[in-house]
Amino acid sequence: MSNSWFKFKQFTIQQDRCGMKVSTDACVQGAWVPIEDSVEHVLDIGAGTGLLSLMLAQRNSKIIIDAIELDEAAAQQAKENVAASPWADRINVLQGDVRDYPFEREYDLIICNPPFFHNSLQSAEEARNNARHSTQLTQEDIADIMDKVLDEKGYAALMLPGAEHEHLEKLMGLRGWNMFRKLLIIPKEHANANRVISVWSKAGNGSFTTGTLQIRDGDSGYTEVFTDLLRPFYLFL
Repeated sequence: MSNSWFKFKQFTIQQDRCGMKVSTDACVQGAWVPIEDSVEHVLDIGAGTGLLSLMLAQRNSKIIIDAIELDEAAAQQAKENVAASPWADRINVLQGDVRDYPFEREYDLIICNPPFFHNSLQSAEEARNNARHSTQLTQEDIADIMDKVLDEKGYAALMLPGAEHEHLEKLMGLRGWNMFRKLLIIPKEHANANRVISVWSKAGNGSFTTGTLQIRDGDSGYTEVFTDLLRPFYLFL
């Protein structure tokens, strides 16, 4: 299999033109994020090649997803990936800047794996910088978008590195958002969490749950909890 292709059970991700890689962390996010019964309309911010939208569409047969991506090449790749999937009628890929896009509805769920590493050394390639650094979309921007287009009873699921998530928690708290679920992703045995997925709402339900997910065990194989979570998606698990 070419490195430009990632074959899942019910869809394939092609990434030959845009260079945006499929990450294990993003797969965990797509498989773990709750989809409540009330969710009908979903906004995927920074859709990349369409991975998260495709995973959510596989998990729930009634949701309609708008997947917005700034980078033109990535958006075109996402359109092709969606068109080749079983859910092309339920995923609408939009190419544009989410900060000023004229959305026509409010959403029940927003999912986003936003840019990160505010202060790290940037690469010379602009598309990679846009995907990994906050040169285009900041946490403040994402909070603004949530305030603007998320239904008052809706919720948002975001994934960030641990250090970046600390900033997010402070920002969201100041803006009146409540975190009600949190998952620490641990890459291997004896390692610290390198990613955090959190779920936010302004409605607030008075409860909070937190958990951990370790991806690989001491023998570098996948852990049982990771395998159980990703088995519906991965072709070989």
